[in-house]
Amino acid sequence: MKKYLIISFTLFAMACSNNVSNKSADLEDVKTYENPKEWVKNATIYEVNVRQYTAEGTFKAFEKRLPKLKELGVDILWFMPIQPIGKKNRKAVGETFVQDLPNPDYDKYWGSPYSIADYTATNPRYGTVEDFKRIITTCHDMGIKVMLDWVGNHTSWDNQWIIDHPEWYTHDSTGKITDPIGEDGKSWGWTDVADLNYDNQEMRAEMIKSMRFWVEECDLDGFRCDVAMEVPTDFWNQARTALDDVKPMFMLAESETHQPDQFDSAFDAYYGWEMHHIFNKLYSGEVTADEVQKVMNAKDSVNGTDVFPMNMITNHDENSWNGTIDERLGESWKTMAVLSYALRGMPLIYSGQEAGLNHRLSFFGKDEINWEADNANDYFEFYKVLNEIKANPALAVDSEIHFNVDYTTESLLTIDRGANSEYRLIMDVGGKADGNSIIENEINPILGYNVVFSDGFEDETSNLSRWGFAVLKKRK
Repeated sequence: MKKYLIISFTLFAMACSNNVSNKSADLEDVKTYENPKEWVKNATIYEVNVRQYTAEGTFKAFEKRLPKLKELGVDILWFMPIQPIGKKNRKAVGETFVQDLPNPDYDKYWGSPYSIADYTATNPRYGTVEDFKRIITTCHDMGIKVMLDWVGNHTSWDNQWIIDHPEWYTHDSTGKITDPIGEDGKSWGWTDVADLNYDNQEMRAEMIKSMRFWVEECDLDGFRCDVAMEVPTDFWNQARTALDDVKPMFMLAESETHQPDQFDSAFDAYYGWEMHHIFNKLYSGEVTADEVQKVMNAKDSVNGTDVFPMNMITNHDENSWNGTIDERLGESWKTMAVLSYALRGMPLIYSGQEAGLNHRLSFFGKDEINWEADNANDYFEFYKVLNEIKANPALAVDSEIHFNVDYTTESLLTIDRGANSEYRLIMDVGGKADGNSIIENEINPILGYNVVFSDGFEDETSNLSRWGFAVLKKRK
């Protein structure tokens, strides 16, 4: 009897031990994720145009440049859509469809990346889902997060959804599926895509399932949502809940104050479109320095300060349709870039921007960024320094920002960031600095600060040249 008790106790102890061991193993298998609110605080986001990034236009060719992006100091990669592009009604040039050309050439005209033929596949020109998954794994090993551009408003005309579920699309009075139509009843001109109908719950469910695919399969960290304001807020709320059930997401809306309720719970950040246009207008002389604060305050009053803007001097749309940085900002580009980092929010770098991209990349065709352009390394080092400065807690999205009126004129803008104005950024955003000292009437904005980065500024004399800037850090 005593022997039996000993054996029973031993078996019981072994069972308990195995149970604890199994529980420990289970706990090790449970993956924990950092809250996106933490990793976006001081982040710089980088927009990846895979098609134009290299001569090959593939994932594998892009992957070779990841160490350079790590060196640049970017924190998030946002990939433009990577899915297959529809052939039906694919645009070649302007409003001309490839199919209507005398000799249709689908190899020459790749089409708009925002014309999605299959939400859960990759463009075969780029590579496979496994290739993309490998990029994400490599990025995570480097401490870089990855987001995917999501086109939820429309699909290509030959997406399988149209064939299997035409009721998932918007129809006109004659029963035909339409391209996206504005509130005025007129086409946006996006005739290469078909408008989705969000009154259909089955379509909504399939859309969310498709979004979850990239999170579950590839460990994606977030989405940039194309024309988010054209998709109902309640859908984005549904999607956000479903995605967060897999892992905590970072959600960026390509909208601004169009649908403020989208920022109650669905999205964390928005496009700083109006501020971007202010940068252009500052250079052209259409507005003065005080317009920057007015716009920021206006957005904050509508969207609140729990969310923040993505600030930019270019992106894929601006570059392709409205002009290069040089065309729009000329000699002011450095000051405007610094301003995009100085403001509350997250700065964007577009593919090639860090190499001085000086031509409009084709939107519908194959093009290529020249990484060996003149002074490419100077551009790289410029943005590298800005990213190092941005990493300071004083420039976090939730840190204090103060427009210092004591050192501001219609051309000169002074922004203090962080507790006790740890950083001070002085910028001639109006192009009216005359090379003289910015110290006037015993008002000295430099007093108590060290210059950590500048252009067109003389430290000893405090002389500021036209479109110059100085980034100052308070002495300890």
